Amino acid sequence: MEYKETKTQRAAHATCIAMLALLFMACGGGRTSKTVTAVADTLVDANPRYAKGFTVKNMDNGMRLVDVTDPQNDGDGMATDYHFALVPKGTGLAAPDGYISVEVPVERVIVMTMLQLSNFTVLNAHNMVSGITGTKNLFNKNILQRAEDGRVVKIGMEGNFDTEMVLAANPDVIFISPSKRGGYDAIRETGITLVPHLGYKELDPLGQAEWIKFVGMFIGKEKEAGEVFAGIEKRYNGLKEKVNALYPAERPNDQTTKRPTVTSGEMHYGTWHAVGGKNYLAQIFSDAGADYVIDDEETSGENLEFEKMYALAANADYWRILNSYPGEFSYEALEASEPRNALFKAFKERKVIYCNMRQTPYYELSPVMPDVLLSDFVAIFHPELVPADYQPTFYQLLK
Repeated sequence: MEYKETKTQRAAHATCIAMLALLFMACGGGRTSKTVTAVADTLVDANPRYAKGFTVKNMDNGMRLVDVTDPQNDGDGMATDYHFALVPKGTGLAAPDGYISVEVPVERVIVMTMLQLSNFTVLNAHNMVSGITGTKNLFNKNILQRAEDGRVVKIGMEGNFDTEMVLAANPDVIFISPSKRGGYDAIRETGITLVPHLGYKELDPLGQAEWIKFVGMFIGKEKEAGEVFAGIEKRYNGLKEKVNALYPAERPNDQTTKRPTVTSGEMHYGTWHAVGGKNYLAQIFSDAGADYVIDDEETSGENLEFEKMYALAANADYWRILNSYPGEFSYEALEASEPRNALFKAFKERKVIYCNMRQTPYYELSPVMPDVLLSDFVAIFHPELVPADYQPTFYQLLK
């Protein structure tokens, strides 16, 4: 016998379907709205105070709009700016026009530089690093072990990336450092999102360190990043204030409070590379209570002939050198590399400030330790401001 619904039964079924639809909306559709609201309520303020290369806008729906631009705007080949919409996983939110959508937190990333790696080190997030350019001159035992057992793959150097290894790393995003050497077209074809990390172009030491906030937003550690940076900022500015107290503004010509002078670099292949007067290193010198001998508007610097550098720095009180000397560097080695080095006042008075990158993980740690860098220089320029038993981390007077 063929079954036929009565009008009463059809009405009952329709009512049931309507009730089920309402129930679904309450339990399912409402969950998405509720989740979005909850995410928005927990977003921390990741906007930088010192960094000039990125800005952040928290949206009411839990999305973050992150705009990246060149802090120096020096036309080194990178695009003018980048725009990313950080979309919380599971919300299904659509990025606004002009923004690249990135679901966060990401789980696997490739880093291109030691500066970028330093962000993951300080955030205790090595487990998220699936690829690096190489391990030469790398100190960190955890990353070295991960590279040895295959958890981290080596993708090759800038300009000569191995796309097969890039794909093997299976990253959600690749943090890049745009430059003239490039090589990014090949990995861009993989379809993996490239995220420029421009901390290396910041001119303020705290601005460079503040890029840990940028990384924190991508890997779900924005709260930790904010707390770590707050500590760096407090220590840096606290010591800077002590230094400033030595040089009262109301007595600018007081010879008893005359600031020492410092030069930087050394001869290599016939030229002397000197960082510019607006470089972040010059800012650290200033914050540590010393005046850099080059006072121009340059950021990266230029290669100078010995005679020109000598004219600028012959009477500098201190001389900062960073190199990778095999063995123990000494005044004898410095003179042997260029006999005219012995003519500098800082050489004669044994006031060369030195860091050997073969013995110290300088580039692995210093980007996120500007407060420690500052302490090292203050300990040399103004030892009375640090404890008598202060132990330097990076720089100390050459013995």
